[in-house]
Amino acid sequence: MRAGLRFPTMTLYDLIAAQSARLKAAGLSFGHGTMNAFDEAAWLVLWSMDRALDALERHARDEVPPDAQARAVALIDRRIETRLPAAYLTGEAWLQNVPFTIDARSIVPRSFIAELLADGEQTGQLDAWLSDRTERVLDLCTGNGSLAVIAALAYPEIRVDAADISADALALARVNVARHRLEGRIRVLQSDLFAALPERYDLIVCNPPYVNRASMQALPPEYRHEPALALDGGEDGMDLVRRILADAPAHLSDIGVLVLEIGNERRHFEAAFRRLEVAWLETSAGSDQVLLVTREALLRDAARRARGGQAGGAAR
Repeated sequence: MRAGLRFPTMTLYDLIAAQSARLKAAGLSFGHGTMNAFDEAAWLVLWSMDRALDALERHARDEVPPDAQARAVALIDRRIETRLPAAYLTGEAWLQNVPFTIDARSIVPRSFIAELLADGEQTGQLDAWLSDRTERVLDLCTGNGSLAVIAALAYPEIRVDAADISADALALARVNVARHRLEGRIRVLQSDLFAALPERYDLIVCNPPYVNRASMQALPPEYRHEPALALDGGEDGMDLVRRILADAPAHLSDIGVLVLEIGNERRHFEAAFRRLEVAWLETSAGSDQVLLVTREALLRDAARRARGGQAGGAAR
């Protein structure tokens, strides 16, 4: 913190606005829980004051004491100087109004699949593909365990396996499973994709590494603080996706479906899997970020490739 710095009388709103201007002027990148400088400043300022994220509306005109201003400014200083995602500074992130403990062992939770799980009954988008027999669920590439937790909270009748290759990420996932008291319904497993998973699942959700090589090289510093293992999808972003789609049929039940996030890589996905029949699901980011594919569609695609067709693309 800047030694000897004096703070003028300032309301909570004015403090947040001033820190927002600093974040914007510093040219930071957002996307780890907020999408703009003001929301990020509000999050960090309120957190530094040990106030809830919804406190701004009620306390906007409250005067902020100098010591509280100093703590907020110091935290904003760290955000600017380190370019760490805000969630790594606070140790907490929220996804679909569910809190998660987070640190640099895992990427910050932000999957659009969470919307589909949390809003399943309201929108019917995901529920339309599920069965009344849907019981076994897999969160593949679980990272911090956020999708596994949200699935278990949204569907009280299911049991979830949360799998990842990273022991560090799984340690964090266990923290989040325990935080939400779901140890009896979520099993945390270390596995290189499906390698150590002998069961079949009625629903697999997966937010795998899918960032293509050119995009990886252009990532802002905030994203470079996250584990590259959880982001890097190879030259076209599809390295892990190819393996997942090839092996998924053997791990899906007869009613099974796979929900897969591919972010901004739809062009590369369609080039790699030209004849695979998928359904694109609507999220807040549009209808080209998350897809759903049935076991039957995956088997048909595999059969076409076995006959020497172009299904799945020659790029595989």
